[in-house]
Amino acid sequence: MDDFLKHAVELARAQASVRVMTEEEITAFVARMANNLRAMAAGEDFAENAYTVAAENLKKCIKEKSVTCLECGKSFKLLSKKHLAQHGLTPEEYRTKYGLQEGTPLVCKTLQRDRRKKMMEMQLWERRRKPATQKE
Repeated sequence: MDDFLKHAVELARAQASVRVMTEEEITAFVARMANNLRAMAAGEDFAENAYTVAAENLKKCIKEKSVTCLECGKSFKLLSKKHLAQHGLTPEEYRTKYGLQEGTPLVCKTLQRDRRKKMMEMQLWERRRKPATQKE
């Protein structure tokens, strides 16, 4: 095992001790860190290629309980406008940059389902129709 990989494993171990990470996240993190360390040692600019592993698997960045930001690699339940603004992006620019379809929700699947269920229970479209029928 080369030195870069050893250091990447140490970084992953430290990261996993602070937050819960899936096996896939740990593997991707180690690969990304090893590549970044190699690039830093060679004097290359690694920021542009930092998350190419995640960008290749766009479907995997939106998981059941988390969404991974492809700019910084952090996991959230939703990617807010405020977070994306820290990277100098709007949600539309973010989707375009990483090849996501227009209108793709930047929300984890669990939260999407919960919101959909809540909206179905509220039936706001029914409330809107009732006042129109009462006036007649």
